[in-house]
Amino acid sequence: MKDYYKTLGLEKNASKDDVKKAFRKLAHEHHPDKTKNDPASAQKFKEASEAYSVLSDDNKRKQYDMFGSTGSPFNGSAGPGGAGFNGNNGGGFGGFNPQDFAGFDFSGFTQGNNQGFEFDLGDILGDFFGGNRNGRQSSSRRAAEARGADISVDINISFEESIFGMEKDIVITKTSKCLSCEGSGGERGSISEKCKVCGGKGRVNESRRSFLGVFNTTRVCENCHGMGEVPSVKCGTCHGSGVKERPQEIGLKIPAGIEDGQTMRLTGMGEAVPFGVSGDLYVRLHVKAHPFIHKDGQNLTKDLSVKLTQALVGADITLKTLDGELILKVPEGTNNGDVLRIREKGVPDQRGRRGDLLVKIKMLMPKKLSKEARKAVEELKKEGI
Repeated sequence: MKDYYKTLGLEKNASKDDVKKAFRKLAHEHHPDKTKNDPASAQKFKEASEAYSVLSDDNKRKQYDMFGSTGSPFNGSAGPGGAGFNGNNGGGFGGFNPQDFAGFDFSGFTQGNNQGFEFDLGDILGDFFGGNRNGRQSSSRRAAEARGADISVDINISFEESIFGMEKDIVITKTSKCLSCEGSGGERGSISEKCKVCGGKGRVNESRRSFLGVFNTTRVCENCHGMGEVPSVKCGTCHGSGVKERPQEIGLKIPAGIEDGQTMRLTGMGEAVPFGVSGDLYVRLHVKAHPFIHKDGQNLTKDLSVKLTQALVGADITLKTLDGELILKVPEGTNNGDVLRIREKGVPDQRGRRGDLLVKIKMLMPKKLSKEARKAVEELKKEGI
């Protein structure tokens, strides 16, 4: 005796919604379009379908609960439940018949002239295949099926540009929306007509045979690109495709503080496709190194060479920075390796607040002293310096 509840992993008091959810889960796992030619999965799909056809129908479920799958209502005999469920009387399901699926249109999953199945696979498997109940899709859904290719480009920028950000125009030759027809595919002033290939549905039906039978599938109409309509007069520039390969100027807004090797993504600025969604443009940035300034997070760093006398008694030194020349006051008694901080001359953040410029002192020691310098040093030694 077949236990349909066990097949679907349910208790006997399961609701119709529980039955539907259980079958949906098993159908997704074992559907032949997903498992290809796996006999074990095909058998599980058959068993789950058989169980669902009975438990989803109130009358059949009532008879099954009374007599079981081996009782007269399920073995072909006319018992108390009436006509049997052996597939010979229009309500049969004594054995799984692959031809039961021959009438299903898997674009919208509406029931055809199938024998024995009294449920709508569209209601169960619609989200698995992405279709809808009427076999057609909205124009936005059809457009989403076609997507242009992504493009990647490499751009070189200076160190200063990476710190403060910039706006830059680049020119890329790619497939873009036709300027003559603005992507409509028709000459200006032309009207739209119903597509004769698909009859205005945007999709064409195709039959596909598998070991379960013949399945009716659909594909996007190549004549109208899924729109269901075509222009009465095609655009002379793009020949009705709505797209044309051409150089296109694209404006980049590079943010302040961007790192070397970072990639910017510009949504919809990649390759265009007829009546579809354009791909994305990926811009990889290469930052040229600065000769004496380095980036350390939100701070900038640089080395500054000072003379021994400047370090001893202090000095005002002209310093070259990204903000131009600044006067740095070197305090008296500065040591080699000391770091002097210049506030808010570093890298801007997203709010415009800047880090600091850190200046590391490098002491310049003379390699040779004159007699006067040596005498002065000797005097310093006497003072313990």
